[in-house]
Amino acid sequence: MKNIVLKLFMSLMMLSVSGSLFAAEPVSKSYFSSVAIGGMDTTAYHLPEVQEQHKAVMGNSQFTVEWKGAKWHFASQASADKFASDPERYQPLYNGFCSNALSLGEGLIKTDGTVWEFFGGNLHLFYAERGRQRWLNGDWEAYKQQADKAWSELK
Repeated sequence: MKNIVLKLFMSLMMLSVSGSLFAAEPVSKSYFSSVAIGGMDTTAYHLPEVQEQHKAVMGNSQFTVEWKGAKWHFASQASADKFASDPERYQPLYNGFCSNALSLGEGLIKTDGTVWEFFGGNLHLFYAERGRQRWLNGDWEAYKQQADKAWSELK
């Protein structure tokens, strides 16, 4: 009887752990590692000089914060600390998956963090420049609504 109770307890524990693993929101990570958004510094996108030059800043594995099951790299300890204190503020929408692909119903397409844009004050990442251009030249608000709907169904 004691063995049955123990087995039942262990089974329930495994179910609760596996359920919480699957409940976590996915993050756009490199194919062969757990590095988020191609290792780009997600706080740097918010800097005026980066927005002016429109070039993503590569992070350094020396400055890493683990969040949502991924390793987020930063260009400096100050950037890592900034992210760690308020990750929701600096993370890209849809955890770095392609905003355009979501808006087209194509699912979770990984990005490398190099193609990006702010729409409505939110950081969006794109798989390719063509998707970014679609949003720039089209009705980005409608596209965002479609992406939001797809994201809520997929996460």
